[in-house]
Amino acid sequence: MTEFNPLGGLFGGILIGISISILLFFNGRITGISGIMSALLSPKRGEWLWRLIYLCSMVAGVVVYKEIFSVSDAPRAAHSLTFFIIGGLLVGFGTRLGNGCTSGHGICGLSRLSLRSFVATAVFMLTGAFTVYIIRHAVG
Repeated sequence: MTEFNPLGGLFGGILIGISISILLFFNGRITGISGIMSALLSPKRGEWLWRLIYLCSMVAGVVVYKEIFSVSDAPRAAHSLTFFIIGGLLVGFGTRLGNGCTSGHGICGLSRLSLRSFVATAVFMLTGAFTVYIIRHAVG
């Protein structure tokens, strides 16, 4: 478990708000990381460069943040690589099934007062809480 850091959360929230506002203002697009990533895997002409820059900027932002605030990697549970691969595939399946991810529904959709995004975000959160409960208490 990592310690709660309100300044880190505030800084991260501000960066997320700025990044989705920039994408909307300059590109007319709503941020949904799963949609950006999936369209990068099957690009249309003129669509891949901004998607690649956006995703690379997210990774670069983490690196810069870690350097500025001297943050070490968060501790991870002692699970195998297979466990994480299966988890990643299930997340990918869930984002396709839910027609979006937490960034698209939870941040952009809720800010637009979308009922569909509200339901999707509630399902994401309840499923996540249930999964943590099962992994920590029933399995491990």
